[in-house]
Amino acid sequence: MRHAGLDRGYVLDEATQAALLAIYDDMLDSAIEFGCLMAKKRKVGAGTRPMLYARDMAQHLSRGYGLSIPGFAGDLLKPYKRRTGSSEIHRARMAAVRLTAQKLEEGGAEPAVAAASKAPAPGGAAGASGQAGAASAATSGAVASSQVPGKAAKSGAGAAVVQPKVESRNLTVRVQAKVSVKAEYVWCDGAEGAPEKGMIFNEMRSKTKTFDEELGLDPTVYPDWSYDGSSTGQAKGNNSDIILRPVKVVFDPIRGAPHVLIMCEVFSPDGTAHPSNTRAKLRQVVDKETDDEECWFGFEQEYTMLAKTTGHVYGWPAGGYPAPQGPFYCGVGAESAFGRPLAEAHLDACMAAGLDISGINSEVMPGQWEYQIGPIGPLEMGDQVHLSRWLLHRLGENYGIVTTFNPKPVKGDWNGTGAHTNFSTKGMRIPGGMKDIDEAIVKLSKTHPEHISQYGLGNDARLTGKHETCDINTFRQGVADRGASIRIPLPVTLKGYGYLEDRRPAANVDPYVVARLLIKTILKSPHLAN
Repeated sequence: MRHAGLDRGYVLDEATQAALLAIYDDMLDSAIEFGCLMAKKRKVGAGTRPMLYARDMAQHLSRGYGLSIPGFAGDLLKPYKRRTGSSEIHRARMAAVRLTAQKLEEGGAEPAVAAASKAPAPGGAAGASGQAGAASAATSGAVASSQVPGKAAKSGAGAAVVQPKVESRNLTVRVQAKVSVKAEYVWCDGAEGAPEKGMIFNEMRSKTKTFDEELGLDPTVYPDWSYDGSSTGQAKGNNSDIILRPVKVVFDPIRGAPHVLIMCEVFSPDGTAHPSNTRAKLRQVVDKETDDEECWFGFEQEYTMLAKTTGHVYGWPAGGYPAPQGPFYCGVGAESAFGRPLAEAHLDACMAAGLDISGINSEVMPGQWEYQIGPIGPLEMGDQVHLSRWLLHRLGENYGIVTTFNPKPVKGDWNGTGAHTNFSTKGMRIPGGMKDIDEAIVKLSKTHPEHISQYGLGNDARLTGKHETCDINTFRQGVADRGASIRIPLPVTLKGYGYLEDRRPAANVDPYVVARLLIKTILKSPHLAN
């Protein structure tokens, strides 16, 4: 109404009122169901009842519908001025959410809130604050239920909620009538570490598209989109429309559900895969053979934090250096760990998005961190690594921290930044699998130049034979040897099966390329075994 230029006192006709009331009910349903979903997902101790938190619902209303709740702070709701008839609705919704809490405790899957959420809205002037007041009633009921989960409504456990009688359905509203889902289309420009961008600017790009309804997590239901490729270095200005095709969808942990992040492949105007689309090349080598081998990848993404204002490593003294390397790897304390808030926020975001992130740790050089994605399949690994990188850069905006995958961000006696990749096949992971691991290493030794040429730009500054690396022109394997090209973990040797670790990839390597080369060399090149 406000965007349409109508006066905030404008009275709607009955048909429009009915349509907006349906939207109003859907918003409350959505908020309460989201709160119940979070309650079920929240880890609780044995014998502990799942809790409904008002903050979950309030954040859902804020992020999904742009509504704020006056007086809301944490999990508490301060008294608010109720409109005519809101007391009855408040009690009805409290009863419904209490029943939902009881169902959660009993293991029920569906929230029992439909009856209350369909109660007619009270008459009188509402405005944005009026609707927020109704939302407050719903979330206030959630708070009450979290204090006494499982307690039945006054009319008895399992009884139907009585809808309050409201004399008038006249409604004056100031509400965003079109409810949209934000979908962030994410892609790579293929210029990570390239001279035209340098080592600071990353290759992740994204833009937002809105939808009138939730489309779920199936990438095939989302439409293709386009962008100006001439502005990303991927097309000429006279034919610059580049196509984005969704391939992986996850919930957006920054905006919150139901908003989503969409990883996309990039296609040229003629419909062919763009040269920067390395995922398409990986798809060409993923077939029944690779599926039968059940290839697993574990990607160790190292990165370095830089202060946005100075470009110096985050946490380092101005114009100087910290203490020599040694106390910082997996260190704890302000003197050892620089930038932990961002690393933790990134971990939380990846987990909330449903990415297979298996851990984080601070690295040898202060201000340098690592997280791990996997073990998962080849295409999934590439998709998730890129989405996790996007989240890292995006969260860095909030902290004023630039994250770089520069393989050697600081010259001198400091560790570089890599992306060690763990790989295994089904045959490697069963007793006697060491034979398959040894054969794979023989093949990798014969394709060393091919791999090195595609394992990241600027990798020569990192692979020097020092700082836990092997010289870039040398191929060497070793058990528990972090100075080797291929490391076999000691537990793998002791058991006789497991996986190998390729320590050559730089931090800025394309994960799709790493997966393609390992599959090509180990599974698609039998002649190399001789």
